[in-house]
Amino acid sequence: MKKIGLLSVIFILILFTAVIKNTAKQIEDELFTTRENLRVLKSEYENILLEHDYLSSAEKLLEFQSLYFEDQLIQKSIKNIKIYNISENRKSIKELKIILE
Repeated sequence: MKKIGLLSVIFILILFTAVIKNTAKQIEDELFTTRENLRVLKSEYENILLEHDYLSSAEKLLEFQSLYFEDQLIQKSIKNIKIYNISENRKSIKELKIILE
């Protein structure tokens, strides 16, 4: 009788250990996936922040021009900007349209 009781207790402990181990593995997999997603999003966020901070500001571009390029960059009027399209072996130049919202 004692052997059956001892075997049932050991069996129950093994069963609980297996269930807990599987649950922990699932949680670990979800955590890994979430961390990887966060890493990708953080990298994308840093790239967008860099673009916003340094490339969207006209003052910053003029500052970089004076620091690094001296007389190599020339300021152009926005009216002189053209759009060059290549599609199906056709090449065309169009005017840039500015839409105010």
